[in-house]
Amino acid sequence: MTEAFDTDMLWEEFHRSVNMNSEELRAYLLADASNEEGFPADPDLGIDSLGRGVLHVLSKRKGDLTKDDLEVMRQVVEIVETMGDKTDDQSRRELMSVGHDPLRG
Repeated sequence: MTEAFDTDMLWEEFHRSVNMNSEELRAYLLADASNEEGFPADPDLGIDSLGRGVLHVLSKRKGDLTKDDLEVMRQVVEIVETMGDKTDDQSRRELMSVGHDPLRG
């Protein structure tokens, strides 16, 4: 398989797995990071690095992806495939932190 073919397949799988748009994901990540202690002092506001990576990928065109972006996409696809559509609170939070809301059809 060629690298372009792999990227095309991964792009499709990633966008099937991520069913939240960037605004929804950003709002969720910021709300999740602002727990009862409030926002931490660091510039990333306590947002999980994988969630930030998903936001970054969602803002790109397929032709602009880097190797780091491809790794983020692989991780997200694997998490969603592994966890399925579990709806218990902890699982749903983990899935939503990577842009997948299991309650969406």
